[in-house]
Amino acid sequence: MESERNGIMWSEEETILAFDLYCRIPFSKINKRNPQIIVLAHLLGRTPSSVGLKMANLAHYDPELQKRSVTGMGHASKLDEEIVSRFINNWEALSYQAKKIEALFQDKSVEELATYGTLEMPVGGNREQLIIARVNQQFFREAVLSSYHQSCCITGISIPALLVASHIKPWSACDPKTERTNPRNGLCLNALHDRAFDKGLITVLPNLTIRVSESIKARSSNDGVAWLQQCDRQRIHSPERFSPVKELLEYHNDVIFIP
Repeated sequence: MESERNGIMWSEEETILAFDLYCRIPFSKINKRNPQIIVLAHLLGRTPSSVGLKMANLAHYDPELQKRSVTGMGHASKLDEEIVSRFINNWEALSYQAKKIEALFQDKSVEELATYGTLEMPVGGNREQLIIARVNQQFFREAVLSSYHQSCCITGISIPALLVASHIKPWSACDPKTERTNPRNGLCLNALHDRAFDKGLITVLPNLTIRVSESIKARSSNDGVAWLQQCDRQRIHSPERFSPVKELLEYHNDVIFIP
């Protein structure tokens, strides 16, 4: 079945699904043996090789890879360019649109697929808004964690249950279209450092070095804060892609961090 559509031109819906997955797995793991690519190939009735090639074509238009002189495959189409251009600064639309298409292909509802997290109903919101929030949070977590190879960018901890896709600029203050679901507004942190980052006890400067609040540095290491104290002026592990946006780091430095 997987090869039934081999040779048939890719549709817009299929390309959106490929780009959604492209954003959720490391660029270095785009190959026909990747389990997630195999699952998508089966869903689309294509071969894993075909899906991998499509994702490599989409990489041709990735502005972040272009900055690093990584061009992807040379057979990208106008549709590939249009899809990347449409969603590269509208992440919320990408994640929800992709989930709706996936639900259609599986003959399921988006709600059946939007199982991530235990978000509560937004104040004044409705069930659709809750579902959209769940879809966006799942996309954000997967994209951020894959960018940092499933490990904390400060400590290197790689236990999934302890990892958080931490927003640099808080969710509540974000522009829904360009920031809230943008993987470049995220850091992969363990739960302790995520909490400290969220409360402004640590921050990350635009040069990707860490600063620790004086209120933490002044405490005795016997208080159990050595984990935080020792990371001052260290550099975080750089992501494979979706590098943090300089202006968002500056926002955290200026608004959230407690010097």
